Amino acid sequence: AKDYELRQYETAKWVSTVIRGETQKEAMRQGFWKLFRYIQGKNEKEIKIDMTVPVTCLIKSGCTEFKISFFVPFEHQDSPPQPTDSDVFIEERKAAAIFVRSFGGFASPEKYAEEAEVLARILRNRGQPFHEDFFYTAGYDSPFKLFNRHNEVWYFKK
Repeated sequence: AKDYELRQYETAKWVSTVIRGETQKEAMRQGFWKLFRYIQGKNEKEIKIDMTVPVTCLIKSGCTEFKISFFVPFEHQDSPPQPTDSDVFIEERKAAAIFVRSFGGFASPEKYAEEAEVLARILRNRGQPFHEDFFYTAGYDSPFKLFNRHNEVWYFKK
């Protein structure tokens, strides 16, 4: 479809942290820095790991708990170094079919919510079953990139 795509993601490891009781914007900021310190060497092997994209944030309906994640680079997928910060953890996300809507510009929490609602409406109208109680935001660009930015919202197919 022109307004979304259906992707198949394989099982993969992500490094994540959960931030509670903050706004989404503040949770993203805090979570990003916790994960950034992990890839800069705050891990049991004290090794630097390449930054990857996307940076995702799990948004659950009516919840002020946000899970921020970095994709673990392919060369570390088999045995990612364990985090030394107790708030940071490695998780394995199972293979999944995911409905994706892409958009440009600088993404705010409001813009992500708006795009997620558009995607949810399209999927409902087309009779596509999906998990409506949560979605992921996915950001692909550094804050220093000004043009041709790429952002996504993800709903998991049922």
